[in-house]
Amino acid sequence: MNSKSVLQALAIGPDSSPAEHTIDITTTGARTGVPRRIEIWFHRVDGRWYLTGMPGRRGWYANLRAHPRFVVHLKNGAVADLPATAVPVDEPTRRRVITEVLDLQNRPEMAARVVRRQKFEDWFDGSPLVEIVFDDERLRTASSRR
Repeated sequence: MNSKSVLQALAIGPDSSPAEHTIDITTTGARTGVPRRIEIWFHRVDGRWYLTGMPGRRGWYANLRAHPRFVVHLKNGAVADLPATAVPVDEPTRRRVITEVLDLQNRPEMAARVVRRQKFEDWFDGSPLVEIVFDDERLRTASSRR
């Protein structure tokens, strides 16, 4: 793993392209115990990384609630498999992250990829959200310095 390219791939922000927000994750099935790999967007807010999605039930979220250990697969700017843990977030963090995600949806370069605009209340009440905490201490240290 090239640490510099991994850090660059993780240094996403509001001006990052959809491709830069796109990763794969491998979770462990909540009921089956079988590995499940999906493509998903991740977000960086206040130097920390998060997974969220449209309001509603999500298999990946059920999997992470049952088995919080998972793997982040970077594929844009760097190719790396990063072991991590999904950590629940408190209400103020949830409010801040969801606000950032919805602001991102309104950017012209993202708007074309979003089928339907979401209201804050709907996202806040019904969307999954977890913080990604990477096993690699260097990544956690780097995020706190940004």
